[in-house]
Amino acid sequence: MADLLPFGPGAWFFIGTYIASLLFFGWFGYRARRENTLRDFYIAGSGFGFFVLLLTLYATQYSGNTLFGFTGKTYRIGYAWLVSVHFMIAIVVFYLVYAPRLHRLSKERGYVTPVDYLRDRFDSNAINIIASVVMILALSNFLLAQLMAMGRAIQGLAGTNGNAAYYLGVVVLGLIMVIYGTLGGMRAVAWSDVIQGGILMSGFLVLLFMLIEQFGPLHAASDRILASGDVRLINKLQLPKPAMLREWLSYILIVGMGAALYPQAIQRIYASSSERVLRKSLAVMAFLPFLTALIALVAGIYTIAYVPGLSGPDSDQSLARLLRLVQEGSALGYWLVVVLFAAIISAIMSTADSALLSISSMFTKDLYANLINRNATEAQLTRLGKICSWCVLAVLIVFALGLKEKTSLVQLLDRKFDVLIQLVPAFMLGIRWSRLRTGPVLAGLVAGLVIALVLDFSPFPFVVAGKIWGFHPGLYALIVNLVIAVSASLLMLRQGQTDTVPNP
Repeated sequence: MADLLPFGPGAWFFIGTYIASLLFFGWFGYRARRENTLRDFYIAGSGFGFFVLLLTLYATQYSGNTLFGFTGKTYRIGYAWLVSVHFMIAIVVFYLVYAPRLHRLSKERGYVTPVDYLRDRFDSNAINIIASVVMILALSNFLLAQLMAMGRAIQGLAGTNGNAAYYLGVVVLGLIMVIYGTLGGMRAVAWSDVIQGGILMSGFLVLLFMLIEQFGPLHAASDRILASGDVRLINKLQLPKPAMLREWLSYILIVGMGAALYPQAIQRIYASSSERVLRKSLAVMAFLPFLTALIALVAGIYTIAYVPGLSGPDSDQSLARLLRLVQEGSALGYWLVVVLFAAIISAIMSTADSALLSISSMFTKDLYANLINRNATEAQLTRLGKICSWCVLAVLIVFALGLKEKTSLVQLLDRKFDVLIQLVPAFMLGIRWSRLRTGPVLAGLVAGLVIALVLDFSPFPFVVAGKIWGFHPGLYALIVNLVIAVSASLLMLRQGQTDTVPNP
């Protein structure tokens, strides 16, 4: 890999030392285990304090999509992608709808996976299986995006050797991630997130500093775009039109609700040491989009001005191409890029390892133990979960290599949320409204998923750029889902019908 990237021995020693340190976290997490159980491996004993919880939430939420996907999207549409700041704040708002109550229940009932709550609340095997499959598929999509971001992180810096660098980035970084994750479980992942979150925060500030140092203030980039005379570029500096405003609202709702239901985020809610710690962490998280998503947007404007000619999925390389210019500009720029490159790897790997851990936990506990082997011991299930992590990663690496030229990171993000938000009634409404009934929730969930998938993958003429009148198909499906769940529950109450399972 050293032959592919324009980094010298010192830079590679710094990056290699950082990556190697992640393996030590895996080893220490393995040594720190208290028992060979699913709860210990996947929840780490539910003892995360404020500092660890905040940084693991931060490192998980801000990922390769934030750095490469958001910058690439800004490259394509310009200032209109300011909506990314809004929907990252919306995620915290939707956390507060259900997370504190869910945390209290998890302490009382010993939840390990998100489906444990659904099993407790609705006692429906059909809901459990559907929710497990939806979450596993959504997370697999999410993990695929992170693997592709690993490759593009290296590809954009590698110049003419970009294709080979992409393949090495996907495979080598993926293997390191799965090794420390399967060794130490949630402890290793959270401890690495503390380091990764700190590097990531500093990395965003380093990025802002070096862009201003290299290219001047932001208005200079805007002036350069205006001076180009290219109408397509100049339009990226304009205020959003009504159609774009509808798309803004759509992103705020779908990402806000969908990301708040990420299984790895729910498991971090379980892992918090107390409700007070959880609330404090979420309060700080509400301000972090200004340090992350907003800086990614600024970087995207610089790429429009100084990295012309990219289109389609290649636009997700725009940040890396910009870093290459900074790197070649001065010795200071060279080392700033080295530090930022470590931060980029941090962002991607910290999100990917959490997704991989959640996938293995749900496959093992919610599908295998529930449908295939109800008598499996905790030790057997933990071992199976580790094997599952390796198998899932191997399959997704193949997809990441095959889809290199065929999709963008934000396109992957859109498809995932269309199906994931169909779980909103079960989680966000179910935890607050005790009258919500099992049958209507199941009917609404099935209807919502069918509608979302049909709209997503059928060539209807009214679905333009993956949206209908500017709104994601998943939101239309969610409306139908909610109407069925609420109206049928009220009808059952009027007829005097009740569920046999009490609300937790």
